[in-house]
Amino acid sequence: MPIDDRILTEDGLAPTGKGRVLIIGCGALAHEILALKRINGWAHLDLQCLPAKLHLYPEKITDAVAEAVDRHRGDYARIFVAYADCGTGGRLQAKCDALGVEMIAGPHCYSFFEGNDAFSARADDDMTAYFLTDFLVRQFDAFVWKPMGLDRHPDLRDMYFGNYTKLVYQAQTEDADLTAKARDCARRLGLDFERRFTGYGDLQVAMADL
Repeated sequence: MPIDDRILTEDGLAPTGKGRVLIIGCGALAHEILALKRINGWAHLDLQCLPAKLHLYPEKITDAVAEAVDRHRGDYARIFVAYADCGTGGRLQAKCDALGVEMIAGPHCYSFFEGNDAFSARADDDMTAYFLTDFLVRQFDAFVWKPMGLDRHPDLRDMYFGNYTKLVYQAQTEDADLTAKARDCARRLGLDFERRFTGYGDLQVAMADL
């Protein structure tokens, strides 16, 4: 899977630079990372996104991150990895430790958006919850409906989602259109709907520390 080698700011492409911080992040977080940069005036941060579809192949995330770190570490004073464990079974954390770079704590983005402590505290109540973020609501068909084959075989819904009871939309922004779309996603999956405004959660905390 090709890696996008561009370095992004909210204004487009930007050169690398000594003394700056590079965030190597999941493409599913690009909108949120650039929004936080813009809102807080964090002009010293640059961003390289890896393809969001790596989440469909979590076994490839660790090598992709390591390749990006090796490629750019000579150009930056600090590199930060905007991934949680994301299904790598601890391998990403071990690789980041070996490379001497930091990453976001937590098992996945649903946890750090809500706040890892808050997410853990609700684990029992959310045992049968299916989560969507702003990104996944926007890209529901591309990342959920079609890859699972539900567009071709709707009868698979019960196999995939029969043990879920609710869809929890973790909203990073106040957007009525996204909320309506998330509600429709719940309807299509046959699940109850719950909206939680999380904002940027521990992602914002981690970026502030940079």
